[in-house]
Amino acid sequence: MNTTAEQETKYMLEGKIMIPATPDGVAASIALGNNNVFVPFNCTRGNFIDIGDNTVININCYILEGGPVKIGNNVMIGPNVSLIGGTHSTDPKIRNACGGTAYGKPITIKDGAWIGCGAIILPGVTIGENAIVGSGSVVTHDVPDNMIAVGNPAKVRRRVSEHLGWTIENRDVPLD
Repeated sequence: MNTTAEQETKYMLEGKIMIPATPDGVAASIALGNNNVFVPFNCTRGNFIDIGDNTVININCYILEGGPVKIGNNVMIGPNVSLIGGTHSTDPKIRNACGGTAYGKPITIKDGAWIGCGAIILPGVTIGENAIVGSGSVVTHDVPDNMIAVGNPAKVRRRVSEHLGWTIENRDVPLD
C-alpha cells in the first residue's frame, strides 16, 4: 500500500486542487468539471463532492460533507465560506466529543449561484439557480432560484436583478 504522501501526490489535479487520502488510507473521490479555478481549500474526506464546470472556489473554504455536496456550473464561492453538511444529536446521552453519532444531509449549490465571503451553508440546504448569498450570512433554509438572501439567519430579501448598481460602467475604483 502507498504511503499517505504518495497517495496525495498521486491525486494532484493539474496543480489546482489536491484530493487528500482519507484517514483510513482510501483516496477521496471528488468529481470535477472543466475550467475550474481553485485556490487552497479544505474538505473533511472529499467523498461525495461533485463540482461542475467554470466554478470558482476561493481561499480558505471548508467543505464538511455529511451527505453529497453538489456544486453546479458557473458558481462563485467567496473566501472563507463553509459548507457544513454534518451535525450531531442535541441529546447529550447520544452526543459526545469522541465517538458520538454524527448525522448528515446533502448540500446543493445550483448553476450560476454566488456565495459571498464568510457565508456558512448548513446541512440540507439548496442554494437556487442564480441565487446570491450575502457575505457573512448563515443559511439554514433553502434559497429559491434568482433570489438574494442575507443575514443570520439568512432571509430572502429580494429578486436578483441586472440593475442592482454594481456594474463595470459605474464603478468607483478604476480596474487598471
